[in-house]
Amino acid sequence: MSSEKFVAKHNLYGPAEQQLAAESLAAIEREGIEVVRLAWPDQHGLLRGKALTVPAYKSALESGNAITMAPFFFDTANAIVYNPFSPDGGFAIDGLGGSPNVTMVPDPGTFTVLPWAPKTAVVFADLYMSDGRPFPLAPRTLLKEKLAKLAESGYSLITGIEMEWYLTRLVDDGLGTCSLGAPGSPADPPTVAPVGRGYNYLLLDHLDEVDDTIRPIREAVAAMGLPIRSFDDEWAPSQIETTFDVLEGLAAADSASLFRMAVKQIAKRNGHVASFMCTPAVEGFYASGWHLHTSIVDSQTGENLMIPRDDAPLSELGCHYVGGTLAHGVAASVFTTPTVNGYRRRRPYSLAPDRVTWGKDNRAAMMRVIGGTNDPASHVENRVGDSAANPYLYMAAQVATGLDGILNRTDPGDCSEDPYSAEVPQLPTSLAEAVDALDKDAFFRKEFGDGFIDYMVTMKRSEVTRYEAWVAENPDESTYVNGVTDWEHREYFELF
Repeated sequence: MSSEKFVAKHNLYGPAEQQLAAESLAAIEREGIEVVRLAWPDQHGLLRGKALTVPAYKSALESGNAITMAPFFFDTANAIVYNPFSPDGGFAIDGLGGSPNVTMVPDPGTFTVLPWAPKTAVVFADLYMSDGRPFPLAPRTLLKEKLAKLAESGYSLITGIEMEWYLTRLVDDGLGTCSLGAPGSPADPPTVAPVGRGYNYLLLDHLDEVDDTIRPIREAVAAMGLPIRSFDDEWAPSQIETTFDVLEGLAAADSASLFRMAVKQIAKRNGHVASFMCTPAVEGFYASGWHLHTSIVDSQTGENLMIPRDDAPLSELGCHYVGGTLAHGVAASVFTTPTVNGYRRRRPYSLAPDRVTWGKDNRAAMMRVIGGTNDPASHVENRVGDSAANPYLYMAAQVATGLDGILNRTDPGDCSEDPYSAEVPQLPTSLAEAVDALDKDAFFRKEFGDGFIDYMVTMKRSEVTRYEAWVAENPDESTYVNGVTDWEHREYFELF
């Protein structure tokens, strides 16, 4: 029997990873770290994993660390969607019967000290089967595969994140009196109150009202090295927008995940509840979105390949990139807007797109062009995203569709001056409609694989079915808050 350990046996670390692993151990010693949270994003974009002691982390750098794949059976309410004890676990993927363990292998370059958790660090992990194959349902692996395909064509993705979210004050956590939930039935959410009043944009007085709460978040994310640019007062009361400086590829998705984790955990430690749910059922709240800014650069020189040299909106490559995103925008909706609640954004004249359009500096368009002739910062902003979107799947869909447009020279059509009246395909108006579109879509089945698409379709139909059953039993819309059902608030508010 070979004594070779898992990471070496399957050649998962090259010299660069080995050096980064050594550096992470040195940081543990230097910072006095006692616990390392080894984390991976699940199908919903939630971070799961284990808190390892330092000796266990050292062992994981050589042997990985075993963990159950059970979370991949669950929808957003932990309803058990797949039967783990059928021969293949219900996945039609070899090796997944019986709810086997998977192996977490640290990505040591992601080692990050957590300023709010004493003597604690976090490291992202990738998941592997027992035979060394990448775990086929892992979103981080899927994004890495799409970025590698992009690199094969000589391109890299540069991403800027612009994410809206809600900050609320905890009034009553309800523990001791509330329902704690059950599989398929979320626990009662906490009772919260807004931290501000009145609709406005960019009002400094609103920012000052929440400064004591935002400051520990701001200081922590800066200490973690996340390239935050701004915290802005958004449109609705208690709504905040955070923007990032540009990042390349996988680092952008990891940073989005770290940011959401930091915001939620620090807020809760300080008597607040932060939520990236699109539209909470709190009186006066409005929809939040996630605007994904991207450009394509030459992977060797770093040159921005989307800069227009004439009066065109973008370079020829940039126009084709947009064309691919528009061509597949309907089917991509499950990845850009994965919650029932997120489709409440898709209303005409609401500053959120309702159809597959593009426009020059037009916030009504799905793809907004920013920049101009010879502007080195020229890029596009995808405005369709739900603030609760899985960063890895949102970005993987953007990479796959944009590259398809480049390779096939897809024509995006003319820019629209009035996107809400453009005669182009409408985006799905419900998660149910989006799931049906993805199920029938040949492009994503080719790019992401039938196994993964069938998995996501089944997972999301479980969510939709539970929602539709609740609405059938509770049809009185006068009981909804902001038009949002209690089901949605219970399902998403605390989770995301």
